[in-house]
Amino acid sequence: MNHSSDHPLFHVNRRQLLKGIGAGGLSLLGSTALSQLLAAETNPAAAFPNFAAKAKRVIYLFQEGAPSQLDTFDYKPGLKDFFDKDLPESVRGQQRLTGMTSGQTRLPVAPSIFKFEQHANRQDGLWVSELMQHTGQMAGEICMVKSMTTEQINHGPGITFMQTGNQIPGRPSMGAWMSYGLGSENQNLPTFVVMISQGRGQMQALFSHLWGAGFLPGEHQGVQFRAAADPVLFLNDPKGMLRSDRRKMLDMLGEMNRREAERSADPQVLARIAQYEMAYRMQASVPELTDLRGERESTLALYGPDVKKPGTYAYNCLMARRMAERGVRFIQLYHRGWDHHGSVVKDLPLQCQDVDQAQAGLLQDLRQRGLLDDTLVVWGGEFGRTVYCQGNLTPTQYGRDHHPRCFSMWLAGGGIQKGISYGATDDFSYNVIADPTTVHDLHATMLHCMGIDHTRLTFKSQGLDQKLTGVEPAKVIKEILA
Repeated sequence: MNHSSDHPLFHVNRRQLLKGIGAGGLSLLGSTALSQLLAAETNPAAAFPNFAAKAKRVIYLFQEGAPSQLDTFDYKPGLKDFFDKDLPESVRGQQRLTGMTSGQTRLPVAPSIFKFEQHANRQDGLWVSELMQHTGQMAGEICMVKSMTTEQINHGPGITFMQTGNQIPGRPSMGAWMSYGLGSENQNLPTFVVMISQGRGQMQALFSHLWGAGFLPGEHQGVQFRAAADPVLFLNDPKGMLRSDRRKMLDMLGEMNRREAERSADPQVLARIAQYEMAYRMQASVPELTDLRGERESTLALYGPDVKKPGTYAYNCLMARRMAERGVRFIQLYHRGWDHHGSVVKDLPLQCQDVDQAQAGLLQDLRQRGLLDDTLVVWGGEFGRTVYCQGNLTPTQYGRDHHPRCFSMWLAGGGIQKGISYGATDDFSYNVIADPTTVHDLHATMLHCMGIDHTRLTFKSQGLDQKLTGVEPAKVIKEILA
């Protein structure tokens, strides 16, 4: 027997070994039962949903860089009386500051320079900034959560925490968890798709671990569509290659990979086969998806003038609707550029101009097609912004630093009450004073809308039953559920 450490058996973990035993037919371990048990853990789609789901899919509109809640959705008219006064110590408490403002001799209060308008909803109205007029007109569909809070104060861990439930890179993303738990509704498009649009402010880096599969099987990672007319490279076969030739090549490659999977019991080899097959099917499905010639001009007008420009937020929102009606399970849109440390007055209006009409148009389009009832739409960033000014404060200019203690997000569609607000902050939009909502609470609620009990969606890794909502207590926000 070969005892060399290079032998494949020396690189097989316990789970792979058990799978190999099950496939090999050792009757003492009950090979059939063992194989079925491990197969169910690898592909739990049959176990979910746990109960009747209100939503079939998610469109997550992530605003990377942290929008200022004070200048968009958390109206604080009383702050005008505190202009340029120091933030009271009783409000700040012992909160740590970032290195960008910890050296300031003062923390002067900077009220929002933008006007707010009250939009009718099912409660006493939703106050929305003039920068988000189109979104405000959808107040009757939106649930505004004003009491979000997080422990992360810097962008990298903050974004990672919001996307994966853990500040350390390497954990599965939310979309990967959804794919793992629920499977696909369309075998010709990826279960989890990512699209990125560039904003007009300071950009934070985005990394593929934000839509990665982590320790889950690799086929559940997000597929990033490029910001170009051709969203996926190499959709067309090389010159001289027929479609039948491509099929024969994949069949041969698939057989080789299946033999390797039997030899090594490595699930990533099976994931590779699935990804090759998906790429083959996407050669037909993606061109149809991105062909806008069948869209009515009245529909395109909902999204704004940039809707036909690949890579824009408006184009990506339209693509999100087209994916939703084709059964894509989790659609993640990233819009970059919300990191407004130095010039909120100059940069924030540009960002809002990019997203306001497009996201409102998306809600309208989903609603008129009957898709909003079973599509969960989520909007927000990784944390909020400070009420005190970063840098020099003038009547016409101010900046805002990172603020994890409170920020605003909104949800709409499947499983969520229409036209309500939830939670509240103090008069300075600095501390949550009612219904604090953690990132894990948000994740638990999103999973609930999809019919998943967040405590039961687990995967064994490093000897632990890992889950999106971590080990700390997380709650479903029942007060906002339809």
